[in-house]
Parts: sequence; structure tokens; C-alpha cells
Amino acid sequence: MSKVIKQRLSLGMFWPTFDPFLFCAFHNDSYPAGNEKLGPQASLAGRSIGQDFAGIGGWRMYHGDVVPGFPSHPHRGFETVTIVNKGYVDHADSMGAAGRYGVGDTQWMTAGSGVQHSEMFPLLRQNEPNPLELFQIWLNLPARNKMVEPHFAMLWNEQTPNVAFTDGEGNHISVKVVAGSLSDQQGNQVAPLAPPPNSWASQSDSEVAIWLIDLPANATWTIPEAVVGLNRTLYFFEGDAITIAGEQANVSEAYVVDSSLPLELVGGDKPARLLMLQGRPIGEPVAQHGPFVMNTRQELQQAFFDFQRTQFGGWPWPDNDQTHGVEIRRFAKHADGTVETP
Repeated sequence: MSKVIKQRLSLGMFWPTFDPFLFCAFHNDSYPAGNEKLGPQASLAGRSIGQDFAGIGGWRMYHGDVVPGFPSHPHRGFETVTIVNKGYVDHADSMGAAGRYGVGDTQWMTAGSGVQHSEMFPLLRQNEPNPLELFQIWLNLPARNKMVEPHFAMLWNEQTPNVAFTDGEGNHISVKVVAGSLSDQQGNQVAPLAPPPNSWASQSDSEVAIWLIDLPANATWTIPEAVVGLNRTLYFFEGDAITIAGEQANVSEAYVVDSSLPLELVGGDKPARLLMLQGRPIGEPVAQHGPFVMNTRQELQQAFFDFQRTQFGGWPWPDNDQTHGVEIRRFAKHADGTVETP
């Protein structure tokens, strides 16, 4: 194995991650046309409604019973970074915030001391399929920030940097920079949109990077080296065989690599898409149970007690699977009433 590549792992729906990341799910669903309730125009017979992860027909209802997705549920002690490449997500939360985002947008939510939210996948088109593709990444918080006030930020697709590179054969490589700056081909540093203020990614020495790499067929691009001691993982989720650091790499594999060395990618016969997660480890104990991530078992027990007692502010919406109408539009309404659009 190349000295750059430390480990290679197989990928399913849930991907292996390393400190400071806790979890990464890849949702790739070929939803059919929608109905008037924003659910699928298809029979739900044979599905385990409320717990449908089987992928029958190429799509899942997850915990939804009318609209696919994840009805209201709590979190504490970490952040969710949800990158939607295709389709839409309807967000609602216990802060009173709401929104619809998709087609390239990212929502970055700091759960902090506790929040409930719902994440539904409205099937807005009634005359054509509604494909959905998204990553949900869980980024840990250090102990000092686990109980901060909840917060969410929208990183709209139109404002998220895409850094373009051209190789010696004229192939155009694109890198979407959700987090972590990247120098362009002329050596100019391209900074991402700001993460929430209490995020581990907002710390200047955390070296957190979240990049989406589009590598055309037969193209060559080298991921620049970073500093020593980071956890850097490359997820190859679409395409055919490519070469990573001189080794043949297969789709649906992850590659844990040395962050201090450059990493050459050479495309295969088809375009390839990869996700890179990188960060300096927080290096603290992790106590996790379901939707809560703390440092000790006692803190976990307190999280469950607090949720049972306060419901993290309660649920101010009429439905646990709240959606936002049939109009195809993107928006975010924050807890203070401020509304933003792309």
C-alpha cells in the first residue's frame, strides 16, 4: 500500500469517520413523482413504515409515514452539516426556525445544549421523478462548547465557493469548498463561508475541511498537503475505478490518508465524485447514545433527563413531519424572525 494511504474501507449508507467527525450518512434515493401531500405517487405496501431503510425500488421512507425523511427528534452536544446535492429538505426546529434548502445548499446546525428538529424530503414535482442525494455529517463539539446555545446557518449554493483547476490535458476539475480554505491554480486562497461561531471548524487551528471533488474522466489533480496530525479521509462515492496515490481505487470505498503529503488523483474512464473530510482531532472522550454526544456517561444521562423534562423548548409546529408547501422555493427563517433566501 502507498505510504500516503493508511487504510481503505468499504462504504455502505453509513460511512466510517474519524475525530473530529462522528458520523456520515449518504442518502441517495430515486424518488418517484410526488403526490398532493408531497409523498411518493407509489404504493407503500411492503415497507416497514416508520423504519423504512430497505431501499425497495431504489428509495426509502426512513422514519416518515407520508413524506420521506426524519420527523422531529432531539440532538445535543455536536453539529450536523447537511449537504444536499439533489432534491430538497424541509427543516423545522424547536427554536421556531424553519427552511427549505437543496440543489447544492448546505445547512450547518449547532445542536449545542439541545434542539429538536425535523428533516423531511418533500417530493415537489408531481409529473417527474424527485431524485435526492445528500450527505449528513456529524461534527463533534469540544467539551467547552457542548452546551452552547443552538444555532443554524445556511450556506447557499450560489455563495459557496467552487474552485476550478485545469490539468495539462485541458480537463476541468471542480472543488466545492464547504469548509476549509483552498488555494486556486493561481495561488490565491479561496475562503469558505463562515461556519457557526461555536463550531470546531471556527477554531483557527482545527484545520477542518469539507470538500466535494468533481474529477472528469482521465483528469489529474493533486490534493495539496496540509499539516501533520490531521485526520483526512477521502470517500469515493460515484464513478468507476480511479487512481489515488498510484493505487487503483474502487467506487464505494474510503481512503484514510496522510494529511502531510500531497495526494494525486487520476481519473478513470468515467467522471468521478469524491468527498473529503479533514480535521484536527478534538482528542476528548466521546460518550454517545443515539442523538446525544457528550464526554461522559453522566452527561448523557443528564441529556436524556433534560429532554424528558423540557423537550428542549418543545415543538412549536403543527406536525412532527413539518413541510413548507408545494411551491418550489428555497428560504430560511431564523429563530429571530429574519428570513433569508439565496
